[in-house]
Amino acid sequence: MHPRCLATPEVLQEATLSTEMTMHQPFKAVQVTDAVYWVGAIDPNVREFHGYLTSRGTTYNSYLVLGEKTALIDTVKAQFKDEMMARIASVVEPSKVDYIISSHAEMDHSGCLPDAVAEMKPEKVFASKMGVAALAAHFHGGLDVTPVEDGGELALGPDLTLKFMETRFLHWPDSMFCYLPQRNFLFSQDAFGMHLAGTERFADQVPPWLIKHESSKYYANIVLPFSNIVQKLLEKLDASGLVINMVAPAHGPIWRSGFRDVLGWYRLWSKQTLKQSVLVLYDTMWGSTDLMARTICDGLSSTGVAVKQICLSQSHRSDVATELLDAGALVVGSPTLNNQVYPTIADAMSYIKGLKPRPRPSATFGSFGWSGESTKQIEEALTAMDFENLGQVKAKYVPDHKLLQECWELGRLVGERVCPQDPDGVTRF
Repeated sequence: MHPRCLATPEVLQEATLSTEMTMHQPFKAVQVTDAVYWVGAIDPNVREFHGYLTSRGTTYNSYLVLGEKTALIDTVKAQFKDEMMARIASVVEPSKVDYIISSHAEMDHSGCLPDAVAEMKPEKVFASKMGVAALAAHFHGGLDVTPVEDGGELALGPDLTLKFMETRFLHWPDSMFCYLPQRNFLFSQDAFGMHLAGTERFADQVPPWLIKHESSKYYANIVLPFSNIVQKLLEKLDASGLVINMVAPAHGPIWRSGFRDVLGWYRLWSKQTLKQSVLVLYDTMWGSTDLMARTICDGLSSTGVAVKQICLSQSHRSDVATELLDAGALVVGSPTLNNQVYPTIADAMSYIKGLKPRPRPSATFGSFGWSGESTKQIEEALTAMDFENLGQVKAKYVPDHKLLQECWELGRLVGERVCPQDPDGVTRF
């Protein structure tokens, strides 16, 4: 091993102290109902989640269900194991946990599962059938996991039962809900959650605008590709007759009220209902593409349509996805660099494609010096997503008055498509 890879005694001591401090911190569980406790971990410093900017951190939610038998629903990201164990110990001796349930195998919820099993020594670990296979692939057969059936039940006592509902591909192949009928309580894994750290454990303790924003950001960046599955799940929930008073997701605050709101949002977002708004997405090298973008936005606003302008040198791809969730059209601009789309735009277009947004009208623009391939490449990318092309404008070096007028007209054209006008020029809303 290279000498620079060796930890110094000071580094080792600091790491040891950090671990010991975590283990001895008096982290406490939060009581949710008489039978349910939150025993998860708060991660205020995480800023990236598989391409998604978590600007407000997140939580990894674990829940302890107490009956004659005690069940732990999900564990946490590996480095937060000691925090989870301390919270469990504030309620019950960890060795008294009888069952551990994995609602899906993603490592932010199963990362410390092998260590937790080794310490707690539960009678059984449960997962969906696909979850058993996923956990085996993650941990190479090091865990003994019992599969549960869709609709199966686990008795925690004569008056406390967990029921399982498979929710495949929402958003992992092995995802499942757990329902506690005696408390009308749903453990919804990643569905209905959000990336939001904080000491507030309940959604009603957080400003409503923030809850709506982070919920929409989470849906747009995580759940959007599975919108058809969301619609089927909502139908399944409606047909099940389940009474749901509280919902505990795997990230973010618990819904002890307001769940009907988020359920309504999911119905709307899963249908990808579009608004009379346009997202103008671009980046710029020397300011020409920025000038074109601002001129297009002015043409758009003349039609009465709402306009959101995002320059990727100042924003993140996940903000783009959030704004695109219900935007009625997308206009994309890029300078040409080395015969290619500008790197930030290429990154965003690849990210958008993976989220499978509903097709909508689009247009392209950009500036170039030696060559001008970017607008065509963007148009091809949008066509591959079945977006309708309404036109493009490209400028060599710096746009003149005539070309800026073309930009303004392109904005007006897109705006009138999204927000049509009557023959007398009056905008129809």
